[in-house]
Amino acid sequence: MVRIKTPHGVVVLTLEYFSNLVGNIASDSYGVKGMATRSMFEGVRALLFKQDFPEKGVRVYDKDGTLGIDIHIKVVYGVNISTIVENLSDKVKYSLEQSTSLTVGTINIYVDEMVS
Repeated sequence: MVRIKTPHGVVVLTLEYFSNLVGNIASDSYGVKGMATRSMFEGVRALLFKQDFPEKGVRVYDKDGTLGIDIHIKVVYGVNISTIVENLSDKVKYSLEQSTSLTVGTINIYVDEMVS
Protein backbone atom coordinates (compact mmCIF):
# COMPACT_ATOMS: atom_id res chain seq x y z
CA MET A 1 0.00 0.00 0.00
CA VAL A 2 1.12 3.51 -0.79
CA ARG A 3 0.14 6.41 1.44
CA ILE A 4 -0.15 9.94 0.06
CA LYS A 5 -0.47 12.83 2.49
CA THR A 6 -2.77 15.63 1.35
CA PRO A 7 -4.05 18.76 3.12
CA HIS A 8 -7.33 16.90 3.65
CA GLY A 9 -5.83 13.74 5.13
CA VAL A 10 -4.09 10.58 4.00
CA VAL A 11 -5.00 8.70 0.83
CA VAL A 12 -4.13 5.01 0.75
CA LEU A 13 -3.72 3.36 -2.66
CA THR A 14 -3.21 -0.36 -3.07
CA LEU A 15 -0.66 -1.83 -5.44
CA GLU A 16 -3.57 -3.56 -7.23
CA TYR A 17 -4.88 -0.10 -8.16
CA PHE A 18 -1.56 0.71 -9.81
CA SER A 19 -1.47 -2.68 -11.55
CA ASN A 20 -4.92 -2.11 -13.03
CA LEU A 21 -4.01 1.41 -14.13
CA VAL A 22 -0.75 0.31 -15.76
CA GLY A 23 -2.46 -2.66 -17.43
CA ASN A 24 -5.10 -0.41 -18.98
CA ILE A 25 -2.49 2.10 -20.15
CA ALA A 26 -0.36 -0.63 -21.71
CA SER A 27 -3.29 -2.34 -23.44
CA ASP A 28 -4.28 0.92 -25.12
CA SER A 29 -0.77 1.70 -26.39
CA TYR A 30 0.18 1.59 -30.08
CA GLY A 31 1.89 -1.64 -31.10
CA VAL A 32 0.88 -3.55 -27.98
CA LYS A 33 -1.33 -6.47 -28.97
CA GLY A 34 -2.04 -7.53 -25.41
CA MET A 35 -0.61 -8.38 -22.05
CA ALA A 36 1.45 -11.53 -21.52
CA THR A 37 1.22 -13.60 -18.37
CA ARG A 38 4.15 -13.14 -16.02
CA SER A 39 3.65 -16.37 -14.11
CA MET A 40 2.03 -19.78 -14.40
CA PHE A 41 -0.62 -18.69 -11.88
CA GLU A 42 -1.73 -15.84 -14.15
CA GLY A 43 -1.86 -18.20 -17.13
CA VAL A 44 -4.04 -20.71 -15.29
CA ARG A 45 -6.27 -17.92 -13.98
CA ALA A 46 -6.79 -16.57 -17.52
CA LEU A 47 -7.62 -20.06 -18.83
CA LEU A 48 -10.05 -20.87 -16.03
CA PHE A 49 -12.02 -17.64 -16.27
CA LYS A 50 -11.65 -17.45 -20.07
CA GLN A 51 -11.01 -13.73 -19.94
CA ASP A 52 -8.21 -11.26 -19.49
CA PHE A 53 -7.96 -9.19 -16.36
CA PRO A 54 -6.51 -5.65 -16.18
CA GLU A 55 -3.53 -6.45 -13.97
CA LYS A 56 -2.42 -9.38 -16.16
CA GLY A 57 1.30 -9.14 -16.84
CA VAL A 58 1.90 -6.23 -14.46
CA ARG A 59 3.73 -6.15 -11.15
CA VAL A 60 3.99 -2.93 -9.16
CA TYR A 61 6.11 -2.67 -6.04
CA ASP A 62 7.06 0.08 -3.61
CA LYS A 63 10.82 0.54 -3.39
CA ASP A 64 11.99 3.15 -0.87
CA GLY A 65 9.13 5.55 -1.57
CA THR A 66 9.24 5.18 -5.37
CA LEU A 67 7.24 2.83 -7.55
CA GLY A 68 8.87 0.01 -9.46
CA ILE A 69 6.97 -1.53 -12.34
CA ASP A 70 7.38 -4.75 -14.36
CA ILE A 71 5.27 -5.06 -17.52
CA HIS A 72 5.02 -8.15 -19.75
CA ILE A 73 3.56 -7.45 -23.20
CA LYS A 74 2.80 -8.98 -26.58
CA VAL A 75 3.70 -6.78 -29.56
CA VAL A 76 2.50 -6.63 -33.15
CA TYR A 77 4.87 -8.30 -35.61
CA GLY A 78 6.70 -5.84 -37.84
CA VAL A 79 6.57 -2.83 -35.53
CA ASN A 80 9.76 -1.33 -34.08
CA ILE A 81 10.02 -2.88 -30.62
CA SER A 82 12.35 -0.27 -29.15
CA THR A 83 9.92 2.49 -30.11
CA ILE A 84 6.99 0.64 -28.55
CA VAL A 85 8.92 0.07 -25.32
CA GLU A 86 10.15 3.66 -25.11
CA ASN A 87 6.69 5.12 -25.77
CA LEU A 88 5.03 2.75 -23.28
CA SER A 89 7.58 3.57 -20.60
CA ASP A 90 7.10 7.33 -21.09
CA LYS A 91 3.31 6.99 -21.14
CA VAL A 92 3.17 4.90 -17.95
CA LYS A 93 5.59 7.17 -16.09
CA TYR A 94 3.76 10.35 -17.11
CA SER A 95 0.29 8.97 -16.33
CA LEU A 96 1.21 7.66 -12.88
CA GLU A 97 3.16 10.74 -11.84
CA GLN A 98 0.38 13.08 -13.00
CA SER A 99 -2.47 11.14 -11.44
CA THR A 100 -0.84 10.34 -8.09
CA SER A 101 2.08 12.80 -7.68
CA LEU A 102 4.31 9.84 -6.77
CA THR A 103 7.75 9.24 -8.22
CA VAL A 104 8.14 6.32 -10.60
CA GLY A 105 11.58 4.75 -10.24
CA THR A 106 12.20 1.83 -12.58
CA ILE A 107 10.00 0.53 -15.35
CA ASN A 108 11.01 -2.86 -16.74
CA ILE A 109 9.20 -3.84 -19.92
CA TYR A 110 9.49 -7.42 -21.13
CA VAL A 111 8.43 -8.31 -24.67
CA ASP A 112 7.35 -11.93 -24.26
CA GLU A 113 5.62 -12.57 -27.56
CA MET A 114 5.18 -11.24 -31.11
CA VAL A 115 1.72 -11.64 -32.64
CA SER A 116 0.65 -11.04 -36.22
